[in-house]
Amino acid sequence: MATAILIDGAYFIKRIRHFEPNNYFNAQRIADLAVRCAMLHLSDKRKVKQELYRIFFYDCAPLEKKMHNPISKKAFDFSKSNEAIFRTELHQRLLKKRKLALRLGDLSQTVEWIIKPDIEQAILKGKRDLSKSPLQENDVIINTRQKGVDMRIGIDITTLALKKQVNQIVLIAGDSDFVPAAKLARREGVDFILDPIHQNIPDQLNEHIDGLRSTYFHKKKHDDLQEIILAEAVLNRVKMGKESLHSLADVEMELDLIYKMQNGLEETITHEEAMRNLRKVLKLDEN
Repeated sequence: MATAILIDGAYFIKRIRHFEPNNYFNAQRIADLAVRCAMLHLSDKRKVKQELYRIFFYDCAPLEKKMHNPISKKAFDFSKSNEAIFRTELHQRLLKKRKLALRLGDLSQTVEWIIKPDIEQAILKGKRDLSKSPLQENDVIINTRQKGVDMRIGIDITTLALKKQVNQIVLIAGDSDFVPAAKLARREGVDFILDPIHQNIPDQLNEHIDGLRSTYFHKKKHDDLQEIILAEAVLNRVKMGKESLHSLADVEMELDLIYKMQNGLEETITHEEAMRNLRKVLKLDEN
């Protein structure tokens, strides 16, 4: 049977930025990680493999308004901001991914400037006297809200479950907004897995899922070259038609095991055994 993987884009980006601040605006890295984390859900330690139905990535188009900073009164074009450029590139890269559907919501028309939370707390606690240290241009940020994203996720979960298109749904998210949809899916016999990317989840959400599993593991910097070499080997074989999605999932599973070992999260086999397994699924030893 098939697995559908649904990714709350705003949540996914926030968590990856938490673990990899050096890749804050790296659209290629975020796009590649979205697919990698999704594909790893197709295999587990029980060697049970699922067919990929589709990856759904939910996000919103970036803010492109021109607004004036309330402190400095300077005009700011948000379409040229780092965030807007990053979001646009990310969406373009995701659209090119195999078996990935990009679902875009809208930004709320209510867009306003707010004082940064840490600055606001300092003022409220009396740690900052505005008469001596008035607000500066960088003390305020724009506040935007997504509209329609949660609804799209809920509708897709419901549709997938009622039409019996999948027997498993993996949701990469971290809040309890999807409880009603998760309850419906489970009542329809769907195995519902939550991936909060190593974040604690509300008890309410934990009560309405069948499993909890995070597939993202932050690797050490000196392993970047190894990943690039291995990823290129896999991509070349896929492009030549010598690899299927299943075998790609095998490669991702072996890479995931190696990253766990390097982070002290896996001790069942040696590094040498893990590398032999990786070479085997990559078929690097073939003539």
